[in-house]
Amino acid sequence: MSTKQVIMVGFTLFAMFFGAGNLIFPPALGFGSGEYFWTAMLAFVLTGVGLPLIGVIVGSISKDGYKESLKHIHPAFGVAFLVAIYLTIGPFFAIPRTATTAYEMAIVPFLSENTGIWLLVFSLAFFIIVLLLSLKPGTLINTIGQVLTPLLLIGIVLLIIVAGIAYFSNSINPASATFQESSPFTIGFTEGYLTMDAIAAIAFSVLVLNSIRQLGITNRRDLLIGTIKSALLAAALLGAIYISLGWLANRVDLGGALVDDQNLGTFLLTYMSSDVFGIFGPILLGVIVFLACITTGTGLIVSVSEYFNSILPKVPYKLWVVVFTLISFGLANQGLDQVIATSVPILSIIYPIAMTTVLLLIVTYFLPSPRLSLQIPVYVVTALSILSVLHRNGWMEMSWLESLPLFSYSFEWIPFMIVGYILGYLIGLKKPRVEYT
Repeated sequence: MSTKQVIMVGFTLFAMFFGAGNLIFPPALGFGSGEYFWTAMLAFVLTGVGLPLIGVIVGSISKDGYKESLKHIHPAFGVAFLVAIYLTIGPFFAIPRTATTAYEMAIVPFLSENTGIWLLVFSLAFFIIVLLLSLKPGTLINTIGQVLTPLLLIGIVLLIIVAGIAYFSNSINPASATFQESSPFTIGFTEGYLTMDAIAAIAFSVLVLNSIRQLGITNRRDLLIGTIKSALLAAALLGAIYISLGWLANRVDLGGALVDDQNLGTFLLTYMSSDVFGIFGPILLGVIVFLACITTGTGLIVSVSEYFNSILPKVPYKLWVVVFTLISFGLANQGLDQVIATSVPILSIIYPIAMTTVLLLIVTYFLPSPRLSLQIPVYVVTALSILSVLHRNGWMEMSWLESLPLFSYSFEWIPFMIVGYILGYLIGLKKPRVEYT
């Protein structure tokens, strides 16, 4: 691929991941981390940027992406896993978050009182627009995305530069009690789950492959190299923005301003934009974020509806659009903080499974291995992740889990992944090796 082609695909991938909702997590993390900023933020970048980067690259191992690769574990697992991924980045969490983020950043700063009726009215109007756009997807969505993503990026870069100059000499905000009592690395690592980009990478990887193929590149090796270069560019942009926003929040002086019932991340972004740009800051940021969230929400509705229509073709695409829009509308009215809180247990189950799957696909690509070396660790990690979430949330007492290595860091699944792979490899020594095509 030429440098121009790498930049073009890299920016396309960046636009897929760079949703307005992701902007709220780095400021909240930076503000609370205090003197532990770099430890927490680098851990956040590992899951919020590093895993999506690896996820996209691994998706290029097979010509049809994860849809083909996951069959090596088991066809049923592949379908079940992808259904869970699409529902998570779709109507259950990510799509409702587009509406609630837009509400928090475009409407709440201008309300004298934030009540549920305002969210209901706003989300109704938001999802009517999303529904109408999703029923007839076409060039309009791409055009909006190509215009709005650069606008959002320009606005954020301006905020970073101007606020960076203003806050450069400010002292670091003190770390919150949570960071003082827990592991900053673990907090940052698990906060990175909330971007949902690592699991979105599994869904987006096939789009990246298709974008590169449209450039006339079909050779398997060239596809892999092109994907790596493009993904590295997108990851560098995301990492720079996340770290910069976290750094600003780490040093912002709120001057006694109260967060009240607004999400901390959206409050900080709105406050900083007002602090450096005056009254026009929140207005500009609110308008751009609202339009970007409309685009993101529409794109997700279209993607999820098309996927479910592909596995259940008897159900019309438009019916899927209506169903997923209604579900998203209902869940959005929980409010942004509740949407995020509800997603945490589910993401805590899905992420270890996703990370295990991606890492094993890499290993078995370079070291041809029997199918059991994929199956055993994936199934064990799946069971362990479910049990760990049940215990950590107090839904089921299983104190024996706390004696597992790395449990206090939420990494207890890693030894089981390694042992499971070795065990599966040894048991399946005389069986055929997995081959990627």
